[in-house]
Amino acid sequence: MEFRPCIDIHNGKVKQIVGGSLKDAGNQAEENFVARRDAACYARLYQSHNIKGGHIILLNPAGSEFYEKTKAQAMGALRAYPLGLQAGGGINPENAGEFLRAGASHVIVTSYVFQNGMVRYDKLEELLNVTGRERLVLDLSCRRKGSNYYIVTDRWQKFTEEKIEEPLLEKLAGYADEFLVHAVDVEGKSQGIERELVKMLGTWAKIPITYAGGIGSYKDLEELRELGQGRLNFTIGSALDLFGGPLEFERVCNYY
Repeated sequence: MEFRPCIDIHNGKVKQIVGGSLKDAGNQAEENFVARRDAACYARLYQSHNIKGGHIILLNPAGSEFYEKTKAQAMGALRAYPLGLQAGGGINPENAGEFLRAGASHVIVTSYVFQNGMVRYDKLEELLNVTGRERLVLDLSCRRKGSNYYIVTDRWQKFTEEKIEEPLLEKLAGYADEFLVHAVDVEGKSQGIERELVKMLGTWAKIPITYAGGIGSYKDLEELRELGQGRLNFTIGSALDLFGGPLEFERVCNYY
């Protein structure tokens, strides 16, 4: 169980947002925190603490008026901490190599490998031709519908038909080095973790999994450890003091 830091970039600025509020129309999101420092500054901080495996997420789509500013921030962070951070947001076979060459240890992919709400394994193969399995992270971020959790794509705005369950995890593990799972319904709210999801992921956990969403207290971290059987890595956004929250970065760095 390791802390994996994050750098979320929206409209060219490092931010923490309420996950379910993100809209492509008008580049809108409900903001919890907007940083004065740039992404490279956070990357250097993480490097100084020797924390690896964190993720940079570009929250603007290609074609957005803010995409190039957001991408420039991401590239600056990757250059500041070579091979220390992963990069995601609009990754495809055409641009994956650019992010890897800029210093990303892995690229993180969701939307590209879905079509009509289903996993396209042929597109996964295309990605592997560029990245190799060892440098690919699959983002299985999800939202609850009924009693199940379904993967969501396009910056968490679209439901797919793919349920987070053991057979899917088993199959996708053959294509990826790690999974990143945002529990979108609680993302950015700091009001507790998605317990059933955490328990499911911790029970399986055959490859590294980073869980994100809802951690707002040290008690939540203990619950994550217990339900996830100590097998899930974690990220904290809005609740971290770096982003205006109550949890101390130094203490979280040393949490095992």
